This record gives sequence, structure tokens and C-alpha cells, in this order.
Amino acid sequence: MLNPYLTPVNPKTPMSELLANTGTIAAIATAVVPQQGSVGIVRVSGDQAITIAQTLFSAPGRQVWESHRILYGYIHQPQTKQLVDEALLLIMKAPRSFTREDVVEFHCHGGIIAVQQVLQLCLENGARLAQPGEFTLRAFLNGRLDLTQAESVADLVGAKSPQAAQIALAGLQGKLAHPIRKLRAQCLDILAEIEARIDFEEDLPPLDEQRIISEIDQVTLEITKLLATKDQGELLRTGLKVAIVGRPNVGKSSLLNAWSQSDRAIVTDLPGTTRDVVESQLVVGGIPVQVLDTAGIRETADQVEKIGVERSRRASSAADLVLFTIDASAGWTQADQEIYEQVKHRPVILVINKIDLISIAEKQTLQSKIQKPKSKIVTAAAQNQGIDGLETAVLEIVQAGKVQAADIDLAINQRQAAALTKAKICLEQVQVTIIEQLPLDFWTIDLRGAIYALGEITGEEVTESVLDRIFSKFCIGK
Repeated sequence: MLNPYLTPVNPKTPMSELLANTGTIAAIATAVVPQQGSVGIVRVSGDQAITIAQTLFSAPGRQVWESHRILYGYIHQPQTKQLVDEALLLIMKAPRSFTREDVVEFHCHGGIIAVQQVLQLCLENGARLAQPGEFTLRAFLNGRLDLTQAESVADLVGAKSPQAAQIALAGLQGKLAHPIRKLRAQCLDILAEIEARIDFEEDLPPLDEQRIISEIDQVTLEITKLLATKDQGELLRTGLKVAIVGRPNVGKSSLLNAWSQSDRAIVTDLPGTTRDVVESQLVVGGIPVQVLDTAGIRETADQVEKIGVERSRRASSAADLVLFTIDASAGWTQADQEIYEQVKHRPVILVINKIDLISIAEKQTLQSKIQKPKSKIVTAAAQNQGIDGLETAVLEIVQAGKVQAADIDLAINQRQAAALTKAKICLEQVQVTIIEQLPLDFWTIDLRGAIYALGEITGEEVTESVLDRIFSKFCIGK
């Protein structure tokens, strides 16, 4: 039977109902891994947080229970006085906390048992289990963060590379919110000027239509610049999926091992050694890269190898980029041509491997014979040669797609891009309305739409469904 104290709020509970009865919430704020974590944190936020801490925690000596102090002591079961854990207690009183509510954190021993016992005690003494993202949601609702900063919290937790973390930190510091608010303020100024003419037309000089169009053009241009960062953001957040494909025994596994500087894949002289997709995670030019070493593609009667070949084909179809690998000593064979026909619809880099096994003249002849794909590199993966050239070629492919891999300081996500697109369309419609000489009241309709869309990004205009969609993706303790 489930412990009633550990039963979370129904995830289908409407946001309005959840916010109307906020109470005090608690959750485990660190990963719970058996025999792994040295420290586990239970976070509590709300008006009962300090009371719960005082009920469960005893601090020996003359330690002072003040905000932003760390106390050392013991957590006891309040009724039986049974010792649960030796711990630290961090106190953060409102409004100087992440949620702008009273917050306490129990820093317990890691693992599974200690933190779960402490969490259960918190729930038995006045808290309820937090919903996913509810700590950050409270920070947003209490004015501690805007919506772009809240999303940046999730991006920072899930960052797969140092550059992704830097972009998330920039968002957390308001680098995205600032230009959005500025654009929204410009639109509000334009709207105020138009509405003033509607209400006091006889007392004000005629409206300068060309200046209004020019100002809208300026806002639209800035929105377009922000929209251009969407692909950058997606690449940094989700990473690039790269599949190494080719005939058996062309050196695909050696290429993976040389690139990842590990022995993830088995390397032998026997064709068909790799029977399944082997994965490695890398970072290239600040971009997270998931590299998939696939089974050699060929016709075979071996049922197990057939399954591996089919998985290879699926992996290459789903990949953002294919490293089509051939054996330089064998040249471009008919089997290579057949595989290339299967992958040529994807972005492809030709990897001419085992280049150390042929002469310079043979290398030049081979390269001149191969017309497609245009992007080609040579490697001797078993000798760890050519990896720098491979990474350069990957980044060139990325940049050819107009996705800059470096030197960006902010990047929008899909939700923000949708709102910006809506704002841009509304502003373009305002210009059409002006050109068609429609009454001023019509100008304000789409202008208000643009203002609302920009407000959705930062949270100045927001619906429950948007909040549900954003915060449901967070982990429970954040």
C-alpha cells in the first residue's frame, strides 16, 4: 500500500487549483542513486518550512537559527525521538530565497534510505510533495524570475556541454528577457501614440505614418535576429546525432574509438564484429555530439547480423549527419555505391579510412575519382590520424546549415520562437493595415497581438496551459 504522505498532487490538477492552495512543499533536490551520492538534499519551501525544520532538527550547542546560516545537528523522528540522520540544515528566510518563501534544506547522507526517510518526515509534519518544477514555478509567481529565466533553469540542469551551460546562464541572468522587454516597450509606445490620436485626434498633430512604419520595421528586424538563434539553441540543447555507416571492416569502430579516445567498440579484422549500435557522447566545438557506430551494412544470412544491419539503416535515417566510411585500400566499391544511395539524402561526410595502407599517388587517384559527396576527409583511425580534420568537417557542415557553433551569447527555444513568430506576423499585418489606409482602430488590433505575444515570452502575459507545459518538464526537486 502506498504511503499517503508520499502521494503527489494529481498531475492533472488544474494550475489554478494548485496555486490557490499552495501550502508548504517538499522534495528531494538531488539525484538518488544507490551507493553513489555522498550527499542528498531535501528541500522544503513555504510558510511551515521553518516550523518543520524546528520539529525535526536538533542543533547541539549554541548555534543560532538565523537566515542564511548552516546548522550542524541531527534529524529525529519527533514522536519516538529515533535518530534518522546526522545532517546539516540550511535556512533561507523570505524573501531572500529561490522561491521568495521560507526555505530550508536538509543536507543528509546520500544514497536512498536517508533522504527518503527525511522527506517522509517532512510530509508527515505539514508539507506536501512538490509537483515537477514547482519550486521554480513559485519563484516565477513570486517575481523572483521571469519565464525566460525559469526556462533557463531547466536548460542549465540539462546542459550537455559547457557552451550550452553558458547560454543557459546568460538566460538566467536576463540576457534574453532584456531585449524582449525592450521590443515590447517599443510596441507599447507605438500603441499609446495611435490610441492618443483615436481619443484626442483634434488636439494632436497628424500621425506620421512613415515614422510608425519605420519603427515597426526596426522591431521586426530585431525579432528576426532573435529568431535566427533558434537553430543554435536547439543544437546546443539537444546535440547533433552522428551515425558512422559503411561496409563491414572498413574501420567504423576504430573511428569511433579514435574520436572518443576510448575503447567503446570492439575492433577486429573479422567483418561483422559490430552487431548492434554502439554510442558515445562527445563535445565538438561546444556542441554535444552523439556518435553512433553501426553494424556493417551488407546482405547476410546470419539472423543476428541482419538485425544489426536493419538497426544501422534506421540509425542512419534518424541521424542529423552521416559519416559514410570506406576502406581506402579497397577503393570505392559497388557495395559502397549501394550504401551511399541509401544515405545520400542525409548530410554526409565521406571518410576515406585506412589511408595509411595506400601510397600518396593512390590516395590522389582515389579522391579524384569520387565526385560525391563533396565533403571528404582522410583518416587512419587505427593510428589516431585525421580526427582533427573530421571535427573540422563536422563543424563546417553545421555552419553550412547556418547554425553557428560558437560565439553566441543567447539562444531561444521552440516556445519562444513560436511567440516571436506570432509577434512578427502581427507587426507585418499592422504595416499592411497602414498601407491600405484602414482606420486607426484597425492598427491597434494586430499591434496588441504583437504585444501579447512578446509578453508570453517573459511571462507578463501567460496562461495556465503555458505554465503547465513549461514546468511539467522540470524534475520534481527543482
